[in-house]
Amino acid sequence: MVRLYVLTEDLILSKKIIYTAGTFDLFNVGHLEIFKKSKNLGDTLIVGVSTDELVKSYKLTAPVISYADRAKIIKSCKYVDKVIKQTKLLDIKTLKKYKVDCITIGSDWKDKYLAGLEWMKKNGEVIYLPYTKRVSSSEIKKRIIENSYDIIKSSFERRIK
Repeated sequence: MVRLYVLTEDLILSKKIIYTAGTFDLFNVGHLEIFKKSKNLGDTLIVGVSTDELVKSYKLTAPVISYADRAKIIKSCKYVDKVIKQTKLLDIKTLKKYKVDCITIGSDWKDKYLAGLEWMKKNGEVIYLPYTKRVSSSEIKKRIIENSYDIIKSSFERRIK
């Protein structure tokens, strides 16, 4: 029987291979919390970092930070044991290859269909982590756009001084 969890502070699983994946553009504290909570659920945390091409295919825009740089940033995180290139969202072949026991994914994906997510619900565990909208890369990009005039003006003024 497969159990689905919404993560709580008391929920700690052990002796498991945990997999999480994403774009991880504009690395922020929300990403760090995903890794920390995911690592606390098992022994090994594997992180799939989406390629630029994959991100463009579903977000219709390229990440700000390149795949190579995002992967390098994620590899440096102390909670992450392995980083792999994600060319397909939650690819079942990848989940089987790495013998993943549990996927952690943001709660914003709870009602969305992904073949790998459905496969994992039948063959392992899926844990939805709370989505932190205020610190998401999308929110950071939105704030940059909203403040772009002030950012450009400030940059110009610093050059003049």
